[in-house]
Amino acid sequence: MAETAVCLGTFSAVKTLWEVRIHKINEELQREKEFRQRLLLVWEERAALAKLKEKVINEGGRAILRIEEEEWKTLPSCLLKLIHLQEWQLHRTSLQKIPQFIGRFHSLVVLDLSRNSIESVPKEIGQLTSLQELLLSYNRIKSVPKEISNCISLERLELAVNRSICDLPPQRKMRN
Repeated sequence: MAETAVCLGTFSAVKTLWEVRIHKINEELQREKEFRQRLLLVWEERAALAKLKEKVINEGGRAILRIEEEEWKTLPSCLLKLIHLQEWQLHRTSLQKIPQFIGRFHSLVVLDLSRNSIESVPKEIGQLTSLQELLLSYNRIKSVPKEISNCISLERLELAVNRSICDLPPQRKMRN
């Protein structure tokens, strides 16, 4: 003999039940979508880091990041995993911005970002007390922050062919 279940309730109760279920499913789908987006970001970061690591060479005992004629409008934060770098040579990469995290590269001796599309120099550049050469020729730089005077080891600053440059900080007085 077949059993029959009798459903008691009104149409609105069934409708409410289904609306609750649909809402829960939509929340689960949203969480899954957010998880996939985070996962995608992690994979993109890993891919970018792997690509950056391929560009690191050792020359004369220095760890150098050398990128030329590739499209890198921005630098990914995963670059911080290569904090040991002593030199950046990024030419013709269409780089538009020096990342604010540049100040965390305390071992940086040479920063060569010539022939890009950089418009400004972040004040964090002043945290690079070991920096000896800052080469920013052929960019679109309009001003240089006063914090550059904190780069106590700076021996060479190149700003040639930055046609819009209008503001330079005063020269730091040399100590006797």
